[in-house]
Amino acid sequence: MEKPLNNSRAYQDLLKNVVRSINEVRTKVALGLSSEQVKLYYLIGGMIIEKQLAQGWGKSVVEKLSADIEKRLGITEGFSSQNLWYMRQFFLEYKDDAEQLQMAGMIPWGQNILIISKVKDHKERKYYLQATANMGWSRSVLLNQIKANAYKNHKVTPKQHNFIKTLPGRLQEQANEILKSKYNLGFLGITEPIRERELEKRLVEKLKNFILELGYGFCYIGNQYKLSLKTKEYYTDLLFFHRSLRCLVAIDLKMEAFEPEYAGKMNFYLNLLDDTLKMKNENASIGIILCADKDSVEVDYALKGIGTPIAVAEYELKKNVPRKLQKQLPSPQELLAVIKAEMKTS
Repeated sequence: MEKPLNNSRAYQDLLKNVVRSINEVRTKVALGLSSEQVKLYYLIGGMIIEKQLAQGWGKSVVEKLSADIEKRLGITEGFSSQNLWYMRQFFLEYKDDAEQLQMAGMIPWGQNILIISKVKDHKERKYYLQATANMGWSRSVLLNQIKANAYKNHKVTPKQHNFIKTLPGRLQEQANEILKSKYNLGFLGITEPIRERELEKRLVEKLKNFILELGYGFCYIGNQYKLSLKTKEYYTDLLFFHRSLRCLVAIDLKMEAFEPEYAGKMNFYLNLLDDTLKMKNENASIGIILCADKDSVEVDYALKGIGTPIAVAEYELKKNVPRKLQKQLPSPQELLAVIKAEMKTS
């Protein structure tokens, strides 16, 4: 049974300590130091739980504390009863995990609320904390990444590449780390078949979103980047430089399922890049073939024996189509047939 507060000495001590802690941090928070705000909220969450356990208080202490903070300090933002509950939950989530608590202190409070509310798995939570800190994800971007199962696509689902055979040991793990098994391009808003050049155009128009989806370290160089060999010219769809890998990254876009000849074409581009554009202090160029679909066995055979580092990944343009609309939409096979027909006549 919940014990009444009755403005007891224990409650007054709690209020006094919370108000003092807020006053000590207010200036730092006003200067935009979000880490100080997160530390404060963790501290307040711990104070609430400590008193609840010691005094047998229930929910009423949170509502009363919120009202009294407003009376004492005139603060309405940040100390609502709902946010105090989040502080309490935040403390419980990280009180036994110093590593993740430190990571949580590197991102804004709003993103922390999203993560503790929607991500329960320990490893998955660590991924979103790190990614948000490294890539500066806003709340909307973070929410989109969680909904798109970014952790599963980046860390869990097997990735297909030949990095082990084509890259030095020190780069194999790093290159694998930057790669996803599937990329979410839902931000493009594509709902009908389009050609590869149109997909490329839309990606360039929304370059910031695309780089956020690719991950930390990608720097855009150009699209339809020209490569020359004697009197002939060739063009790679998208070209990036990756800061931590210190190498060029060529991306080839395919609106259809993976075909073995795509690997040969990418191998050709990478050899040209290494011979004509790569600087002496840079590592071997890497290629990523983004396809609408792929057969894993076919990819393995296509990459077998190729000497340049190539990865093959899928992308999806739209997720979770409502059931009532699914029957009205063409199947993937029908869409591919339309795309191929369009390309033949272009």
